[in-house]
Amino acid sequence: MFRWKRLAAVAAVAAIALTGCAANTGSTSAASSTLTLGVLVPATTFSAEGMNWANESPYGQAVYDGLVRANPDGEIVPWLATKWEYNADNTVLTMTLRDDVKFSDGTPFTADVAAQNIIRFRDGDSANKSFLVNVADAKAVDATTLQITLKAADPALLTYLSQNAGLQESPKAFDSADIKTKPVGSGPYLLDSTSTVIGSSYVFTKNPDYWAPDDQHYSKVVYKVFTTPTALLNAVKGGQVNATNTYDNTTLDQMEAVGFTTNKLELNWTGLILFDRGGTVSKPLADVRVRQAINYAFDSAALLKAVGKGYGTVTGQIFPTNSPAFDAALDTTYSYDPAKAKQLLADAGYANGFTLDQPSSAFFGTAIYTLISQQLKDVGITVKYTDPGNNFIADLLAPKYPSSYMTLQEDPRAWQIANFALTPEATFNPYHYVDKTVVDLTAKIQTGTTAEADQAAKDLNAYIVKEAWFAPWYRQQSSFMTDKNTTTTVQQGNAYPYLWNFLPKS
Repeated sequence: MFRWKRLAAVAAVAAIALTGCAANTGSTSAASSTLTLGVLVPATTFSAEGMNWANESPYGQAVYDGLVRANPDGEIVPWLATKWEYNADNTVLTMTLRDDVKFSDGTPFTADVAAQNIIRFRDGDSANKSFLVNVADAKAVDATTLQITLKAADPALLTYLSQNAGLQESPKAFDSADIKTKPVGSGPYLLDSTSTVIGSSYVFTKNPDYWAPDDQHYSKVVYKVFTTPTALLNAVKGGQVNATNTYDNTTLDQMEAVGFTTNKLELNWTGLILFDRGGTVSKPLADVRVRQAINYAFDSAALLKAVGKGYGTVTGQIFPTNSPAFDAALDTTYSYDPAKAKQLLADAGYANGFTLDQPSSAFFGTAIYTLISQQLKDVGITVKYTDPGNNFIADLLAPKYPSSYMTLQEDPRAWQIANFALTPEATFNPYHYVDKTVVDLTAKIQTGTTAEADQAAKDLNAYIVKEAWFAPWYRQQSSFMTDKNTTTTVQQGNAYPYLWNFLPKS
């Protein structure tokens, strides 16, 4: 996932010179059986309670097992937990766990250990600790039965448990002084600390006692950190990696020219967030006609070509195509129509236009802001930019701006998106705008049957499009590259394919 919390961090490390990257052929031959992956960020920590996900997911997956797994299409399947069931109101999740798993230090994996890991993550320092905000308690019923009690139903809980919230660490490591650099898990690989250069290159060797050897497709896995697009491109051209994520799509042709394959995934939506729907600091935005006018003002197809270089799909909604909320018809709700935009502004009392404050960020470059300004000016809206520097995200969420250009994640569950961007307490609803329809539909997603929740998700999507809470332009193509010796399957909802889906070509 393109995680907004990483935006400032990625921008900050982009200027750091690459060190400690010795050349290698990136071979996946049977003799070497080494998979070398390019990554964009170093590991923040190897402590399970503080683990991050998205572009850091490969670090956790090398050394830890999760309670459950997510298939590439997002379907949740058994792993350490072999089966599970909820009570009638979905507030108690009971999971049956494997009884044949040991951590690399020999400690048995049990329900009590799983319960401790759940609570530690909930109370830990991961950027994603809020995943478990609804967990009231976790306890072992017996050695192989874990019971998780929720404060309220959470339709995304199993998805969270397939990510960093479900990683399992040996309890003997909990109080270790080097817990952040020496992981003790039950996963397929072991971190080779002597060969690892922290921040630059991470080496993992095959765990000889792994309980699921069919998932160990390589004897060694190496992660090389590339902190600039140029360094990454040079590594691809030089055969230093078998597969890698990319910063953007500007170098795909050069990577393909040396034999790499582009694995495509539409992971995020790009456009404007119209935060101030209540008109707190920008009175015009309180009028839905103004927000609709802003949508009609943008030529999304032209913006995709100019900004996204054509890599992506025009859209008018923030829900992904695999969501029950998605409705293809909504993508053409606001076809480019400046005349209609002007008429809506006039109908709302702004025939002479108004001024709209927005932040700018060097991370996105300058061209995008010029295009936004021009297209809004064409319908009578003047954009006034302020550069908050490294406080871009902090100022958005303060909140200091009524609207902003943004590239934002499309989570796989409608519940996740609602709680991330729509509900009164959502992170990306910083003015805490309350809309009863949104609140009621979100409640149905939370507590309804599958059919009821799916319909509520569809109704919610249609409602926020009609109310023009956002002005989406397109779903940007994310591109993951693999060489001629390697195959993988992209992961819905995550920027990096999951480790067990990398395979050497026979």
